[in-house]
Amino acid sequence: MDFEEFEVDIERAIEDSEPSKSCTVIETLKWIDSTWYAPASRNARWMDLVGDYAGAEPFVIDGHSLLQVVLDDRLLALAKDDDPSFQIMHAIYSLECILKNFRNRSANFDVVFFDVNRHLVLRAGESEFTVASRALARILLYKHLQSLDSVNTFTFASLSDKNWVDYRVRVKPMFVMVNDGGVLKEGVGGQFAAHQILVQRLFIFDLLASGLAMAPLQGADFKDTKILSFVFESKLRLSRQWHLPDAVLSAGVAAMDILASHEQGPFDEVRSCVLREASASLSSFDLRATLKDVGLSYLLAFKSDIQPLLLAVFIIHVLLLKSISVQDRARRLAPMKPDLFTSLMKSFLPRILRATEAVLVANDASFDIDIRVFLCVLRYLSEHPAQSLTEILGPTVAKDAEDIFSELKLPHLNFSCLSVSFLPDEPYEMPIPLKLLPFSNPVFDKELSAVHVATEGITRPNPIEPVASSGEESDDWDDSSTSDESADVLPSARSSQNKTSREDALFSDTQHWHNHRTAILPKHLGGDDTAPMTEWQRNRKLRSDQRYMKNLHDQASTLTGASGAVLEQVKILTAASLANQRNVKPKVVHARSSNKITGKLSKADAIREQNIAKKESKQTSESAAWIASRIQEMESLDSTGLEKCLQVLTRNPRTREASVGAELRVYRMHRLLREWIHSANPDSSASRDKYSLLLMRLVKEVWEIGFSTKEMANAITSVLITLGFTDYIDSLVVSGSADDRALSFRFVKLVKSKTKIAVYDFMRVQEHPIVWQLRLFGEFMDRSMDSQADARVTFKPDAWQREVLDAIDQNMSLLVVAPTSAGKTFISYYAMEKVLRGSDDGILVYIAPTKPLVAQVAAEIYARFSKDLNGRSCWAIHSRDFRVHDPQNCQILVTVPEILAIMLLSPPLAKTWTPRLKYIILDEIHTIGQQEGGAVWEQILLLSPCPIIGLSATVGAPERFNEWLESVQKAGGFQHKFVHYPHRYSHLRKFYYNIHEKPRDAFQGLSMYKTTERMRFLHPLSILSSSARSLPSDLALEAADVLTLYRALSTCTALQPSILVSLDPAVFFSSSKLLQQKDVIRYEEALKQQLAPLLSSFDSQDSETPLSRVITQLQDDILSRVPDRVLNSQPDRVVSGRNLIHLVADLHTQGDLPGIFFSFDRTDCEKMAQILNNVLETQEDKWRENSPEWKRKMAQYDAYLQGAKERERKAARASKHKGDEEDKRADTSEWQTFFRPDDPLPDFSFAGQSTSYTASELDEDIAYLTRRKASLLGWPLKCLRRGIAVHHGGMNRGYLSLVESLFRRGFVRVIFATSTLALGINAPTKTSIFCGDSPFLTALMYRQCAGRAGRRGYDTLGRVVFYALPMSKVQRVVLSKLPSLSANFPVTSTLVVRLFNLLEGSNYSTIAVAAVQRLFRLPQVSFGSEEGRHQLLHHLRFSIDYLRRARLLDEQGKPLNLFGIAAYLYYTEPSNLALVALLRSGVIHKICAQPNLKLAKRDFILLMAHLFGRRYLPSACLKEEYITEVVKKSPSMVILPPLSKTARDVLIEQEREILQIFTGYALTYGTQHQKDLGPDHMLPLSKRNISGTAEDEPSLIRDHLHRTAIRVVARSLFVANSGHDDHFNSVHDLAQTARRGLNLNEHTIPSFKGITGRTNQEGRKYALNAYLLDFYIHGQVAALSAANAVRRGDVWFLLQDFDLALMAVRGVLEQLIQTKSVGEKGATSENVDLSEEVDSRYASLDPVQWEDEEEEASGKQEQGRSESTHDSQRPRGVSSADWRVFEVVNGALEEFHEKFKAMWA
Repeated sequence: MDFEEFEVDIERAIEDSEPSKSCTVIETLKWIDSTWYAPASRNARWMDLVGDYAGAEPFVIDGHSLLQVVLDDRLLALAKDDDPSFQIMHAIYSLECILKNFRNRSANFDVVFFDVNRHLVLRAGESEFTVASRALARILLYKHLQSLDSVNTFTFASLSDKNWVDYRVRVKPMFVMVNDGGVLKEGVGGQFAAHQILVQRLFIFDLLASGLAMAPLQGADFKDTKILSFVFESKLRLSRQWHLPDAVLSAGVAAMDILASHEQGPFDEVRSCVLREASASLSSFDLRATLKDVGLSYLLAFKSDIQPLLLAVFIIHVLLLKSISVQDRARRLAPMKPDLFTSLMKSFLPRILRATEAVLVANDASFDIDIRVFLCVLRYLSEHPAQSLTEILGPTVAKDAEDIFSELKLPHLNFSCLSVSFLPDEPYEMPIPLKLLPFSNPVFDKELSAVHVATEGITRPNPIEPVASSGEESDDWDDSSTSDESADVLPSARSSQNKTSREDALFSDTQHWHNHRTAILPKHLGGDDTAPMTEWQRNRKLRSDQRYMKNLHDQASTLTGASGAVLEQVKILTAASLANQRNVKPKVVHARSSNKITGKLSKADAIREQNIAKKESKQTSESAAWIASRIQEMESLDSTGLEKCLQVLTRNPRTREASVGAELRVYRMHRLLREWIHSANPDSSASRDKYSLLLMRLVKEVWEIGFSTKEMANAITSVLITLGFTDYIDSLVVSGSADDRALSFRFVKLVKSKTKIAVYDFMRVQEHPIVWQLRLFGEFMDRSMDSQADARVTFKPDAWQREVLDAIDQNMSLLVVAPTSAGKTFISYYAMEKVLRGSDDGILVYIAPTKPLVAQVAAEIYARFSKDLNGRSCWAIHSRDFRVHDPQNCQILVTVPEILAIMLLSPPLAKTWTPRLKYIILDEIHTIGQQEGGAVWEQILLLSPCPIIGLSATVGAPERFNEWLESVQKAGGFQHKFVHYPHRYSHLRKFYYNIHEKPRDAFQGLSMYKTTERMRFLHPLSILSSSARSLPSDLALEAADVLTLYRALSTCTALQPSILVSLDPAVFFSSSKLLQQKDVIRYEEALKQQLAPLLSSFDSQDSETPLSRVITQLQDDILSRVPDRVLNSQPDRVVSGRNLIHLVADLHTQGDLPGIFFSFDRTDCEKMAQILNNVLETQEDKWRENSPEWKRKMAQYDAYLQGAKERERKAARASKHKGDEEDKRADTSEWQTFFRPDDPLPDFSFAGQSTSYTASELDEDIAYLTRRKASLLGWPLKCLRRGIAVHHGGMNRGYLSLVESLFRRGFVRVIFATSTLALGINAPTKTSIFCGDSPFLTALMYRQCAGRAGRRGYDTLGRVVFYALPMSKVQRVVLSKLPSLSANFPVTSTLVVRLFNLLEGSNYSTIAVAAVQRLFRLPQVSFGSEEGRHQLLHHLRFSIDYLRRARLLDEQGKPLNLFGIAAYLYYTEPSNLALVALLRSGVIHKICAQPNLKLAKRDFILLMAHLFGRRYLPSACLKEEYITEVVKKSPSMVILPPLSKTARDVLIEQEREILQIFTGYALTYGTQHQKDLGPDHMLPLSKRNISGTAEDEPSLIRDHLHRTAIRVVARSLFVANSGHDDHFNSVHDLAQTARRGLNLNEHTIPSFKGITGRTNQEGRKYALNAYLLDFYIHGQVAALSAANAVRRGDVWFLLQDFDLALMAVRGVLEQLIQTKSVGEKGATSENVDLSEEVDSRYASLDPVQWEDEEEEASGKQEQGRSESTHDSQRPRGVSSADWRVFEVVNGALEEFHEKFKAMWA
């Protein structure tokens, strides 16, 4: 279902703007872009294509798009109009690099060539040389692709090609990566650029219309182990077929025809010559014959203008190439005169390349070409006429060449005439590696001892060139100071004295990031005193604390354990209390003696035994009397009344006694048997299934209780005999106890006394008991896996759980991968209890990936544990924007990963807090592979000073991840254990909601509703029509599923008869005891083992294959009748919305609520809740209008209200005279007293009716919410009253907390949620429903969300329903394998500087030193990287040099003053480092020095918007017409104005220095480790060695090529093939073209290229979105959604991130100003009091979550008086320029924050 705010209704758009019938190609392109492609681009999502989208699913890379990316590489010397080169070896290398990038990221792809897309490569209309070069390169690259064993290549004519259609059905690709043609720009792309773009747009339109998604290949970003690109989802709907107007289609056909006619141009004659003259088809490739054909074709086609000399050299160079290494082919272009250049470009090269292409196509052959080698040979031959061809070429090559020349009848060749056409070679300088700045640090020196690099003789780095600014110069952080004092002292002298320059003051990291007046350490750990609070602040804090704890208590009261019971709090004594207890003399306790030795009890023991026996006897008698009384009461009840009575009795503690529980169940059997005997159709199969199942469940329950009397045993025996389970008597009947009392009722007679024959034959099960169990009893089977009692926990843990307990007891590190409901929850709380009991200062940190999960875990800790720590808290919460209790003064800290990473790298905490860590638990550890934030998880694992526990249900290929994790833990000195348990406790049964079938009746109320029967069961193997070649390891089969599968295999004779016999359930299983889940798993594995060979040969198109027949047998009859075209289409939005009420009502009627309805768009969730609520309200209003019953009831109620005064008088008299109690009771028991006419009626509400939660309690909770949040929307609260809720990250936190509690209480039974409820939230549901398709519905997300179903302690089976999804998507998500975890390279420049800060600030504490040593001694720093330790150390050393030059570190590794900017904004690298450079250079001072304060603030925000929160607009949104249309209707400018020239120049200069530093790194490492790296002769994917064949024959030309080749150290030899040496143009160039073995990670080098690149220019694919600047100017959220294409649900989070970034910058500037001012004599506290807020350290909560708006408004005046303003006068000692910067930054922040605050208010 799709209600997305940016979805394009293409049909309506076409109707509204039909193009003219005779439009030009350009007009058509403009129309299709503005009408469809630009709006569709807004809906595209930037995603990790493998990790977050496709996973292991197949997708297609468009071959021509791939070749276009290769050939458009500006470094490639091929088809460039200014370069007569054809360096195909470089192109092949680039092609393999791209493919290897995909393979390294575990992408599952095929390369598919569509002939209609060839225009992307051929570029018709450009120069003859360009077209000919690209045409030949296309053929050669295609041939190379075909030769790759690791890549499948296919060719189709178009999307309508039948073979393509068959391929799609067979392979089921998920999406196609294809180029979109780009944006039409004047003078770019040749005369037919518009034609090419239009044809490509139409191809994409057809692709999406066919149901496939699309992702642009151009612009895709390979970051770490991720492939990032925009995803365009197909919106194919059954009700609307996508069709473009005829005028558009006609223009497309015309454009295609024009391109086709110009692609061959004047070279058609070449093909005809080839057809006439080519050699006979070669059985094997013959290079000589092929070259002869090329020559003949060239000579015949261009006989009037041929160049025999050049043709001869061309033939010679091809013959030579096979013996020339890639090293000797690394060549610059030979300098030549214009006449030769023109001759080559205009005549010879286009013709010979066309001739070569034609011959290779005709002969299906391929050979190597290298025009730079060709030119080198040509020059050598022309300059050495005296030498013979044999001397120059060698005998073999010379003979081959001469034979070909002879066959071609070439004239005498005089090469000397061409010698004058060449110019002398230009001088060349080898790059000299940069000398590094001196550096020495006691910890890092030891680690870096293996790195040998040259350093400069001076220590003073060259300062960044200052930018002139008006006003005073800064002497604090502005590097434009030129005072004598700072300039005349030599750095070397300072170095010897361990000092820094005045402007480079050391940074002290002791303050809060967003408020410098708040110290990191609390007072008890050596920090400063907390700032005193005013009376208003104290009262406000107290009220906030009380409200929060009330909310927490309410939330905790709804939490349940695995058994479904409410959690009971355990009080844990402090270590001091336990010590005191041990010191007290213990009392003598007389235990009951076993008397095995003495044989005689003492008198006291005997009396004690007698008393115990009497007490037990009395209790037994009382229990017997109680159960007898209850049974007597139940005798008069009918079956419905009996069920209700039994439900009430289960809550009585007496029923937990074994004797009572057993007798109650036997009585239940007795009543069921009576009911069965007297039922209407007792012998029907339905009755037999119903009653036999209920009876066997009760038999099993009695056996599990383990108590029986003789009469009970006889009764159960008779039941088993009657049902046909005689063989199970010994295993299921408990022998009678010593207490052989009679039952309190007479059990129905089932067996004849003498013959022991069953009285009722119809009760006997008609199938083998094993088959019966598989068919009916699966969800009630015992699910334990080697369970045993264990004193450490209150339940019987399985074997794998005991392994976990043992590991925690031994303080081992753990990785536990087990599915949801398997029983992982206890692990965290067992570890917590162990830490709490172990000491009073040990700390356990629990990391959750989301704030809702943080809050819930805290509530569960509160519900489970209590410990009095004398003023300290047992637990605390700490996230980015709120905190509860003191995080540094608790034993259990619940937090998010970013906060723990900050704390682990905090110097003050390294001395006091970090050493106390005992365990770190990382829940949902698979989020380490996420696109954003994953690196933080890796950093925590690398820096952790204690064992860790990683928990997840969904880790793909966990063994690979565990291998790395184990190495990390062992490096820290911790033993590690991996526990992988694959089985869920409760199975998931899947259903497809057949929305394509119309419901029989309209919805009129729940009481009259009859199920539509559209919920169709999906056997897990019935969806194998997607041609899966293997089954996911976690695709589990229920007991009924394995039986159905066996029957299908047997019916279809899909297996050998002997195998079928062995798999017969009656043969496979033992029939003496009830089956257990582990038995079914064993049977399932046996069946899957037999399926494997059937799967490997499965063809879904062949209905006669054995597996196809089995699948047909397993498919649902109703669904099998729905055409595939219908099933695989996306249902219409209107149809989806209209059917929603039927879906929920069906679930309600079938007893399958509560349910979580997952949709991955926040707007969808909200709209679906409103649609459902509106239907209920509408139908309820109709019923009230037309119902006589309701009108009668309202009349009675009105009459009751009219008599209110009379009742008041009666009550008054009764209170005075204490009247008749009966009268009073009668008055108050009338139904009108409790009647609430405005409440939703149960018939029109999904709210739980049997919950203890009342409507009045809901009123109180809603009133509390609206008091706290007056602006809370009304519709969510209206939905809440009907048991409907919405849960996503954009909703108010108080509302979400209430929703979670009400869901657990059973009042809310329908939740529409995004993935916020997928990650570990305690929201137990019976059914998970997937509503509509989304790119975020991936294999991983499906498992996360589906795993919520099946509440342990409530349900033995979970249900998963697919609603409004194409069946093809259902098949994909269910059958897809989990993707392997992707990794990030965690060692960034910012992390390096933070490590130095950790060492320096903690005074080189043991913890800090150990963390650094552990990190840099790992054999592999990241589980996804190839970098070894030596390479990492080189990277580290050069990162240090960059940090030295950026003046963030001094010579000893001490952080300098602007370190705070870099550290606090670590997650924004490289933007944080760019901001440091701009501050140092004076750019920001110049911006802030503008006289107009308003303009200064705007320009500052513009600069910050270029650095932080960068979001791109797709190319189609950059069209002038689209921008004009959008801007006209909106206050937004949409496209961010360019970065100022001054700022850009500074960053470009910084980029140049960064490039120089890391080029030095590559050169140094490449030189020092040349032997380890080995030769660079091998192609990256095919591993083909291009080292040249060994030739014993002497050859002058080979010697010459060897002598004159470019020598490179860092650059790949294959890239050097295009003439590139070790001079690099950019960091991207360096990272992408480095030689094999130099694994340079572009994203860990702080490159500013992305920031300095001009947006929407220079062919850039995307432009920056101006949403931050727009919001600062107008503050309108609606405009950001409508114009800036920012989804409403994302707005708050994006703006909050930017707001926090501004606060961090302001906080550092405050600290620098304070440091400067307090150092000046006479500075007062008033001068430096710049604090913004009071940090209570108890409940500093996110205003969005808990803020009381009324209280906030009333307190503003008081708060204003208590806080000093930022408009106070400049502190003494601070320059006016620095103060002006602070004023502008602070003013811009306050303006932005005010608008932001208004937005969330």
